[in-house]
Amino acid sequence: MKVSSKGEYALRSLLVLGQHQGTVMTIQEISEKTLVSIQYLEKILLQLKKLDYVQSKRGARGGYLLHKSPENIIIGEVIRNLEGPLSPMGCASITQYEPCPLEQGCQLKPLWSLVRDTIAYVLERTTLEDLLLNRIRLMKGEDLVVFKE
Repeated sequence: MKVSSKGEYALRSLLVLGQHQGTVMTIQEISEKTLVSIQYLEKILLQLKKLDYVQSKRGARGGYLLHKSPENIIIGEVIRNLEGPLSPMGCASITQYEPCPLEQGCQLKPLWSLVRDTIAYVLERTTLEDLLLNRIRLMKGEDLVVFKE
């Protein structure tokens, strides 16, 4: 899985709006805080609006604000909606599986599946609120355990 600039900038925008929750922010203000051009930000915010994460207000005091509360915005969902599957390889994807002619007896597929599951485990349990409150804990190598079945 690779997060594109669109995914990164969308998360930055959600963070800025979350830091100013309940306040309508202009696209100029969001652009200044995220360091994303207004033109690119317009496209991202439109997509976030279509996905129901943000809402827009028209008029002289118009702009954007969160439509969902931060505890209800799951980072894994945002990334999937913007970027597609979390799996690093199509053969290990659950949501957009792509068959491979070498899949039968493939010794790499278990690795890609573990990577997918680990990424999904972290992102599906992380909310915008967790990010806003700095509740993300850095894991040390010994904290990661691989279980054999």
